[in-house]
Amino acid sequence: MVFEKIKNVFGGSSKESLEEEYVELDLASRVPQDNKVIVKLFMIKKYEDIARILNAIREGYTIAIVDFKVLKQKDPIELKRAVAKLKKTVDAIEGSIAGHDTFLVVTPSFAKIYKEIDESTNVSERTEEKSFE
Repeated sequence: MVFEKIKNVFGGSSKESLEEEYVELDLASRVPQDNKVIVKLFMIKKYEDIARILNAIREGYTIAIVDFKVLKQKDPIELKRAVAKLKKTVDAIEGSIAGHDTFLVVTPSFAKIYKEIDESTNVSERTEEKSFE
């Protein structure tokens, strides 16, 4: 009897210990999170346009295909600044970047770009950075 009183004081009543508490979850109100990879086309017409690309890449689910033809024709120096900024950010998030003609492909860390080295080019051509002029 004394033991029951001490048990009730510290552990609650014995009736409460027999009742189980449940938390009801409303599964219909949950917002489904879409974690699909998005391949998105961007066009750079001015340096400020890279902010949208950087934000999309930082989110982590976007592979960006960037067309820089307009900026290349308009201002090659701004293009170099834009590509340097993209490269710096991609390196920081451990992503990949590759370019061809007037396009760049930029990926976050989960995707890597396979860059095949052509054996017919000599070593000095492989080590030089491609100029965007």
